[in-house]
Amino acid sequence: MKLHTYSLLMLVLGSSAFAQTQKFTMAEAVNGIRTNLAVKNISQFSWSADGKSYIQAVKGGYLTTDLKTNKQDTLISLTQLNRQFADNKLKSVPPIKFTGTANGYFNTGGKMFWIEKSGNDWKVKNSAKIDLDAANVKMFGDRQTFAFTAKNNLFVNKNGKTIAITNEANENIISGQAVHRNEFGIDTGIFPAPNSESVAFYKMDQSMVADYPVIDWSVTPAVNHNIKYPMAGQTSHQVTLGVFNIKTQETTFLKVDGEKDQYLTAVTWSPDSKYIFVAILNRGQNHMKMNQYDAVTGTLVKTLFEETDSKYVEPQHPLTFFPNSNTDFIWQSQRTGYNHLFHYNLEKGLVAQITKGDWLVTDILGFNEKKKEIFFTSTKETPLERHLYKINWANFKMERLDTTEGMHSGVLSSDGNYLYDTYSNANTPRVGNIINTSNLKSTNILTSENTLKNYQRPEIKNVELKADDGTPLYGKIILPTNFDPNKKYPTIVYLYNGPHLQLITNSFPSSGNLWYEYMAQNGYIIFTMDGRGSANRGMKFEQAVFRNLGTTEMDDQMKGVDYLKSLPYVDGERMGIHGWSFGGFMTTSFMLRKPDVFKVGVAGGPVIEWNMYEIMYGERYMDTPQENPEGYAKANLLDKVQNLKGKLLMIHGAQDDVVVWQHSIKFVKSAVDNGVQLDYFAYPGHPHNVTGKDRVHLMQKITNYFDLYLKK
Repeated sequence: MKLHTYSLLMLVLGSSAFAQTQKFTMAEAVNGIRTNLAVKNISQFSWSADGKSYIQAVKGGYLTTDLKTNKQDTLISLTQLNRQFADNKLKSVPPIKFTGTANGYFNTGGKMFWIEKSGNDWKVKNSAKIDLDAANVKMFGDRQTFAFTAKNNLFVNKNGKTIAITNEANENIISGQAVHRNEFGIDTGIFPAPNSESVAFYKMDQSMVADYPVIDWSVTPAVNHNIKYPMAGQTSHQVTLGVFNIKTQETTFLKVDGEKDQYLTAVTWSPDSKYIFVAILNRGQNHMKMNQYDAVTGTLVKTLFEETDSKYVEPQHPLTFFPNSNTDFIWQSQRTGYNHLFHYNLEKGLVAQITKGDWLVTDILGFNEKKKEIFFTSTKETPLERHLYKINWANFKMERLDTTEGMHSGVLSSDGNYLYDTYSNANTPRVGNIINTSNLKSTNILTSENTLKNYQRPEIKNVELKADDGTPLYGKIILPTNFDPNKKYPTIVYLYNGPHLQLITNSFPSSGNLWYEYMAQNGYIIFTMDGRGSANRGMKFEQAVFRNLGTTEMDDQMKGVDYLKSLPYVDGERMGIHGWSFGGFMTTSFMLRKPDVFKVGVAGGPVIEWNMYEIMYGERYMDTPQENPEGYAKANLLDKVQNLKGKLLMIHGAQDDVVVWQHSIKFVKSAVDNGVQLDYFAYPGHPHNVTGKDRVHLMQKITNYFDLYLKK
């Protein structure tokens, strides 16, 4: 008996020890967190229309869960659906949008289907054909009318009948699609009126923009596909806003004054469908007008307010009207230095600044109208986390709704009585709770297992450094597994350090990237830090790089380098650097502008000269090349290639339409012209990012390069 107990104990200890020594494969390090190591989640969470239950997708159907009883029922199953598809059975349940407990719609196989519950079964009530080339499908508020684009034109379908809103033969005149290269928070080009009787839409004329070739190398001979790519300082496209009346089938364009190449964003209908609000931003991006237009005539009613900034104004959100109000709305603005909520009235103008402080609102979740409460997410506790709050819009009393550290996101029921809070932190893969927003009682509905528990995990330390002006900079150092403080290790700095991205947060996995952990398992130290210019720290932090991209960022990253070199276990002679896109620009900048710091660099999809980057982003942070020749010259890497001392591998997607391939091709030419040896690799078939199974190849190539030149 004693022997048996001892053997069992050894078996348990042995399996536990084995569990902690498993190493990531490269495939797991790259794609595992989305595949075999994915953390369990509630799929397609949504609230029922009455807010008394919630809906989730499961294999083979949808479940509904009653909040009071916690009773789960099948809402709809694949078997029930397929009774309606005798000839063309569905292989899986398509994403269904439920509009009530007994109604919903979905689109699949070139058709839109409306379904309703009939007894214990479901039946297809109606269907409508969608063009085979259809994209950007948008359902209207009546849940019957929808719009879509096909190629460059826009269509609307009402009661099963498709109507062409535009019929442009010129493929460079595009309607119903996102414009301005998806900057300024733009993610759609279709704006249905709340009463579903009209639809506003973007119309973009890009015929005046120079053609730019993107070559498809997969066919022989190769085929050129021209795109329109407006580069900094050059001719931009021109955008207008049309309003199509479905009944009369007539289009009226808003009479928008100003430069033809200005930006139109934050497009919002008034809830009564009488007016359209548009933020008009000049091409210089330093002056914005919030204009109100008559939706029927297209005429300007008035300018509600204006915002100016010596560097740039960046509107990113449409107006959010208060419940059951046609006159009062929330405007999100960074005018105080941080994104906050401002209450406006159409007649009185600014009523109040609702949220205040040296932190920013990241998302509005909704309202509880009866209690005059607004729900939102913010960085109030720390820039490294997101938390959920409510604030009374009358007395400004504010309350935090969650209690646990980490990155929280929320989905609010339509009445504002319940909030689905899902979060992770360094030690928590994912937790989902239902919060009663009145008494803050929390009910757990999801606690995910740690999918990485069997793997050898590195020690990860949070680092806080200070920029030259005293600004705190947050980073992480990831130590090798089986770390020996008496050894000296090769060290890789991974960076982005550009606008609209934050690498360092308190989330799972704590490293931020399993490839970092793979490298730690293979004897590397990894360091990563968000310097000035990166996201979610306020305007001063972001605008520190204005007109001089690459310089302040390098100054901040050098604080990280100095910190690393102060550590006895970092080998200062074996330091590498890696980044993609803006991070590729930063990597190349370091290798050429500070050539003695890093022995090895790997730059992916790098911007090499900013006058070849797009107008909207490039001119926001650099002004035009004509206005800022010194800044462009300083950041230009083509004339600095002769400074290269270390080993540099440059990688680019051959179909990149964001940072076009010409950036790195011109860099290769400059290297040849200057007799500089450079390592280079292209990924045919990939745009700006290499994704899918080929990403495993990419990261293996990067790893091999560091192994070859940094491990020695």
